[in-house]
Amino acid sequence: MPDASASTVFVTGADGFIGSHLTEQLVKEGFKVRAFGCYNSWNTWGNLENCDSQIKESVEVVSGDVRDPYSVKNAMRGCDIVMHLAALIAIPYSYSSPGSYVETNVGGTLNILQAARELGVEKVVHTSTSEVYGTARFVPITEEHPLQAQSPYAATKIGADQLALSFYNSFGTPVTVVRPFNTYGPRQSARAIIPATIIQIASGKKEIKLGSLHPTRDFNFVLDTVSGFIAAARCQDANGEVVNIGSNFEISIGDTVDLIAEVMGADIKVVTDEARLRPEKSEVNRLWADNSKAKKLLGWEPAYGGRDGLKRGLSKTADWFLNKENLKGYKANVYNV
Repeated sequence: MPDASASTVFVTGADGFIGSHLTEQLVKEGFKVRAFGCYNSWNTWGNLENCDSQIKESVEVVSGDVRDPYSVKNAMRGCDIVMHLAALIAIPYSYSSPGSYVETNVGGTLNILQAARELGVEKVVHTSTSEVYGTARFVPITEEHPLQAQSPYAATKIGADQLALSFYNSFGTPVTVVRPFNTYGPRQSARAIIPATIIQIASGKKEIKLGSLHPTRDFNFVLDTVSGFIAAARCQDANGEVVNIGSNFEISIGDTVDLIAEVMGADIKVVTDEARLRPEKSEVNRLWADNSKAKKLLGWEPAYGGRDGLKRGLSKTADWFLNKENLKGYKANVYNV
């Protein structure tokens, strides 16, 4: 990977949760960043609006749509590294609008790969998800675990991952597939379990509406996920590889909620909201990452690992949501699909 000061990084989905944090960190590490966000007529930059003014002034923001190959290629010109995060990610919404997931996640990824190939970029980091594994058949989950599409969302991400790897195998496109497990932190959408819980508590609710509490997850603080992306971009030996980014710590949703309540000093009662339950065969019941490949290949390991690390990350996340200016951007009384 070239020197940071001489590199321009193209970040798709820069206006999203992880993308905005990644954009921030890249700027801090000296990279020039071209942030590609979804066009809208309000000229809002999504979560990039929450970045410090100094960061925003350092970033070149370009609006477009990953579904449009001309938009993608024109925006990517002159960039050395591509961090592809743009995707539709909400699992419940994929039940009702699977076509849009195919267009964005599969078609959009194809546009990114084709443009990267034609423009000769030096590195592509493609974002996968632990959802492609489905419910664990063995734990901890290695990169060799079978892929199981338990939702239309997961199916499109499997398709996108395989496209990325096919470009490496067919054309030598320097692609690394980064597979983050459940990322959480400031700015996350309320559709996810951790912000959904924090937002309801921060809004003064004593009865917290949630879905299933029995599934287990491998939660990762967003700064750990971001450092994994950057480590993958720096590692030429990772071309053509799939790498898990996870904490190697398994915890149930129920225990996570209890930990959030402890961190926030809240006395709560959890009630089941039927609207938040996945169809039985679509629920991923167990996720637990084996991160040994990331440690060996990328030299990466989580700074917020284990129960203590999760507690520290939850505390930072809760502090952000407890800020009234941040909290007012969320609707505690509305289930965010």
